Amino acid sequence: MIPRDHHLTIGSLLFEGLDQIDLTGPFEVLSQIPNSTFSVYAKTTDPVRDIHGLRLSPDAPLADAPQLDVLHVPGGYGQEALMADEEVLGWVRAQAEGAKAVLSVCTGALICGAAGLLRGRRATTHWSALHLLPYFGATVVPERVVVDGNWVFAGGVTAGIDGALQLAAELRGVPAAQRIQLAIQYAPEPPFDSGTPETAPADVLAAARDGVAELTARREATARRVAEQLGVALTT
Repeated sequence: MIPRDHHLTIGSLLFEGLDQIDLTGPFEVLSQIPNSTFSVYAKTTDPVRDIHGLRLSPDAPLADAPQLDVLHVPGGYGQEALMADEEVLGWVRAQAEGAKAVLSVCTGALICGAAGLLRGRRATTHWSALHLLPYFGATVVPERVVVDGNWVFAGGVTAGIDGALQLAAELRGVPAAQRIQLAIQYAPEPPFDSGTPETAPADVLAAARDGVAELTARREATARRVAEQLGVALTT
């Protein structure tokens, strides 16, 4: 745990086409960590839209970000456009190497993978992209939250809240994280038990897979290219 008198500088990556809950879910938690500041960074200060059209504005461009204590990398459909963007990947790489902790949410793990940061790590991501993690040298752990050293990986979308709470506990202790959880009344009781591939009805899962089939195929092609660049040997 980092000393409480150390002020934490926390920052998130923002990009066009991210899933806003990947950003705002963890923001709701991390922004309440005692003795910290939270900022959002993007390539420019222009507003972007999430996958459903919500407009979001960064605080500053990537180049103006200080070395962060905590780096948060969200995901979403727009992740695919960043997989060869060296400006973004270089920033993520440099920030992650100097950070005290990194939180990857959903397919933000693929961005981290393209930056060469997943080699030898235990990781998770959205269920539709779990099979891609080995392309980046990672070991798949199909859990909602996975902690590997100073990295916290959260699965898809809402799992980012769980991951952020786990990270808050790592940074400031369990009681601090519990106070944040109580403040946001995070005690989910979903009306349906269809939040994972294992629990969703077969027809619902099939429709969901069909809905992301084209994107998944593009992601796999990109992952194969990155694996070749990284020199990751694949067994399949």
